[in-house]
Order: sequence, then structure tokens, then C-alpha cells
Amino acid sequence: MTALTIFLIAVSLSMDAFAVSVCGGMRLAEERKFRGGLQYGAWFGIFQALMPFLGYHLGLYFAAWVDAYAHWIIFLILSWIGIGMIREAHEEAACKVITGPLTMLGLAVATSIDALGVGVGFAFEGLDIGPTVLEIGTITFCLSFMGCVFGSYIGMKGKAKAELVGGLVLVGLGIKSLLAHYFF
Repeated sequence: MTALTIFLIAVSLSMDAFAVSVCGGMRLAEERKFRGGLQYGAWFGIFQALMPFLGYHLGLYFAAWVDAYAHWIIFLILSWIGIGMIREAHEEAACKVITGPLTMLGLAVATSIDALGVGVGFAFEGLDIGPTVLEIGTITFCLSFMGCVFGSYIGMKGKAKAELVGGLVLVGLGIKSLLAHYFF
């Protein structure tokens, strides 16, 4: 995978966390937005890095059994996640105050589950997982921080567009993986 591909995957995976951070930022008092941005960025960044790491190691465990089908697995995982994001882009979402540690833990896990599947795909690609998860976590931290801090300015219209673009990018990357196996 190229550096650009990994960057696009990282940004796409961050879109759920970005959308939740926008929602949270819209409900925070003005003086709490910076601190809230750090909180959202830390929770989501850590879990977005942790999940592909775990998925990668699960993928390594199963890689010997499914190596011949890795390109299909990558295609299906990325397309499934991408299509889900595209569907979510058209759903109405209500914003509520999100601050408690248990709530943040639940949201961090929920927004990073898709990264677990992508981590499995990384194992089949033979990536160096350390720098990859560091990039995913850093990008998620930055986007979540910005989403929270600027949430009141972006509004919910930003959520739909971000998820739609993220979903389309993931589907496109899944198709690219499949085409690369057969044609390149």
C-alpha cells in the first residue's frame, strides 16, 4: 500500500469519530471546547489506533489459511464498511452532551470497530503496523479535536458530507485492492 492509500484509509476511518466530535462540540460551552477537543481526540485517537493493531494480529493468525483470498477479503471489508458509512450519511442524528468516561469509552469502541476489520486487511497486505496505527491514531486525534472545537461552526451538515466522502473512499480503496490483484 502506498502512503497516500494509508492516509486516505486513516482519514476515512476517522469520519465516524469526527462526526461524533462535531456533535459533542456543538453541545459544549464555549470555554470547554478546547479541553473537550483534547478529550475527544484522545479517546478516539487511541481506539482508532488500537483496533487496527488488534485486527492486524488477528489477520496474521488467519493469514496462512486465507492468503489466496486476501484481495477479496480486503475488498469485502472496505466495501462493507464504506457502504455502511454512506448509509449513515443519510440518517438523521441527534446531538447530545457527551462527557462521561463510560459514554466516551462506548463511543470510542463503537466508532473504531470498522478499524478492526481494516487491521485484518493490513495483515494480508504485509504492512508495517507500527507507523500505520500511529498515523491512523494521529489523524483521528486531529480530526476529532477539530470536529469538537469547531463543531458549532460545522453543524450536522458536515457529518453527512464527511461520512459520505469517507464511505466512498473506502469502497474505492476496496475496488482498487481487487483490481490491483487481477490487473497490476
